[in-house]
Amino acid sequence: MFFFWDWTFLLLIPALLLAIYAQAKVQSTYRKYAAVPAAIRKPAWMVAREILDRNGLGHVAIEMIPGELTDHYDPRAKVLRLSDAVYNSPSIAAIGIAAHEAGHALQHASGYLPLSIRNAIVPVANIGSQLAIPFFFLGFLFNIPSLMDIGIVAFSAAVVFQLITLPVEFDASSRAIRVLYAGGFVSNREKKAVEEVLGAAALTYVAATAMAALQLVRLLILRGERD
Repeated sequence: MFFFWDWTFLLLIPALLLAIYAQAKVQSTYRKYAAVPAAIRKPAWMVAREILDRNGLGHVAIEMIPGELTDHYDPRAKVLRLSDAVYNSPSIAAIGIAAHEAGHALQHASGYLPLSIRNAIVPVANIGSQLAIPFFFLGFLFNIPSLMDIGIVAFSAAVVFQLITLPVEFDASSRAIRVLYAGGFVSNREKKAVEEVLGAAALTYVAATAMAALQLVRLLILRGERD
């Protein structure tokens, strides 16, 4: 993403600083509340299981996977995957993360439009993110505007994916907080802690979107300089 070291690189600095801050924030917030057990004293996987079952999603499986903060919902397999650090933990951070991923399953079941759009464009966005910079770099290096244009179009697909990801993630967090509180899994004080955990995580998506958008602006400026 950082092939062209010129004045336009300065455009990325705000997003880069935000990304650094967001990563530090999510790590510190997660560590803080990973050490605080919720009063309900249930492991995260059990909380997620109850949320899914109460919403008619008993067919959605829950699996444990290695890593930290690798938690995700797979809409194709209809499987909620929780990291080993979250799966058996009764902490506020863990149940917040598990409920967030359950929120994605609820989105999927209800046909939440932004999620459907995001899932549909995943292949295009993946290809775009892999090919955009190589095409643009070759076009820039050999002064072939058509290759630069292909790179910009491809990168635009990745930016659209990031933009659509924002409402998907914010909505999943909102659903998580609602079902946790309404279901009696967290108290009012714990609800605020969950909001802090999920809010910190959401900031990383904001930073990624800002970085992608500013990088696209940068490519457009570099393309304009070739005219």
